[in-house]
Amino acid sequence: MERSEVTARHIPFLGAALIAGPVLMAAYGVVRLVGRGLGDYGPGVWWSAAHLLFLAGALAFVPVFLGLWRAASVRGGRGVAVGAAALIGLAGAAAVAVQAGIDLVVGFLAADEDAMSELFERVQDVPGVVPLVCTVVPVLFWLGLLALVTLLAVFRRDLVPGWTPPLVLVATVLMAVSLDLLPVGGLCLGLALLPVRRALSGARR
Repeated sequence: MERSEVTARHIPFLGAALIAGPVLMAAYGVVRLVGRGLGDYGPGVWWSAAHLLFLAGALAFVPVFLGLWRAASVRGGRGVAVGAAALIGLAGAAAVAVQAGIDLVVGFLAADEDAMSELFERVQDVPGVVPLVCTVVPVLFWLGLLALVTLLAVFRRDLVPGWTPPLVLVATVLMAVSLDLLPVGGLCLGLALLPVRRALSGARR
């Protein structure tokens, strides 16, 4: 298949995932803020709803990483670089998904916030859990995504415009600064990836 023929149609779920991923991340932030505003963001509906959205958002980026890797259609050193960025992002997405799953289970098992804290401490006491699912590896999600769109902005300017990587960086910084900025960060991420979806959709016309 020639490079120009690779479209969203040939990559399952990519078009939907490019929208769903950022929307779900933003929705997670909104539900979290509402729960906190109501003073009911512990075990219960708001916590569970927020982290289900968080989990779904992380999983939605799996077809994004795989799809953009395939859509890149570059070989040699460029292909290796794009593949490495996608794999880094996938490792991060897996860690984020596990983190969300742990949060869901803890929220389901705990009777109150004190019990949640105790359960989280027990989980974090397991060797390797903190760097693997709480601190180091989850960061790879954002680093991989930023690296991937940056490489595509260089190698495939017909798919990824030059302003997409800076906007992804802004989204990443916002979410890193405060979880309260998740809705804004998700919006920035959605705006950054929207032209990618349009380019892939336009390629099949």
